[in-house]
Amino acid sequence: MAGSLEATQDYWRSLAPSFHIADPDFLSPDVADADAACVTAAEDIAKDGYTQLSSIDLAADFEKMAGVVRALTARDLEAVFCFVYDEFWRPYFRLDALYRHLLGPYTFLPDFWAWDIDPKRGGAGWSRHRDRGRQSLRADGSPISLTTWIAVSEATPDNGCLRMVPKHADPTYNTPHEPDELFEESAVRVLPAMPGDVLIWNQAVMHWGGKAEPCASHSRVSLSFETQRLDVPSSEAPLIAPWQIVPFEQRLKLIGQKLLHYRHMHAITPALETLAQELAG
Repeated sequence: MAGSLEATQDYWRSLAPSFHIADPDFLSPDVADADAACVTAAEDIAKDGYTQLSSIDLAADFEKMAGVVRALTARDLEAVFCFVYDEFWRPYFRLDALYRHLLGPYTFLPDFWAWDIDPKRGGAGWSRHRDRGRQSLRADGSPISLTTWIAVSEATPDNGCLRMVPKHADPTYNTPHEPDELFEESAVRVLPAMPGDVLIWNQAVMHWGGKAEPCASHSRVSLSFETQRLDVPSSEAPLIAPWQIVPFEQRLKLIGQKLLHYRHMHAITPALETLAQELAG
């Protein structure tokens, strides 16, 4: 890795000169006011398995963030490399109060991703799946772990917005038969989102991203990160504490690991696979 241009901070700073990398001043704790969202999210997740929230101040310039992601993919780098920059961590850190309300004491899992679903490239979101399935639920049905998806650009039915099956409309939800898809297509909810909208779901609900249609006016840029209760053992490592500033070198290692880990959901080129192996060590 030491010989790779992509392993140097200078390289990444040259791609986004105004963005930050492991800057403690930029990532100093600053939690969003989410009192109303906490109540809504808890009720929605209990009823449907997911929630969609708007108007939370995530202290983010989503237009600039979308531009950085699209610049990365234009260079044939994967969108997930955006997590080199602090700007893509801060929105999740600012949701601290919401996570504490939903999970109690929690940690970030080293599981994150980013998408730039480009209609010009025939892009599509990930196929139908449950993130961790019923093992992600407690005996009372409440979540052990959550996925949080944030729209960086507008997500529409034309450019691949998310589809979700509410848990009460899914006959195999939280059953030993969860690999089976027995829900009615009419139960599927198509979820357009504006920049800054936050979708959170328990990791047993069925969901997927749509395919970008040629008529779409722009690509769908979005992010995801996973969180988990602290009182449950985790097989994942390293766990990331709220507001923990992950060093630059470790970010690259995690990104390399994610590129390799999610190959079953998102194919990468041989050149990127080689780079990912170098970064992951």
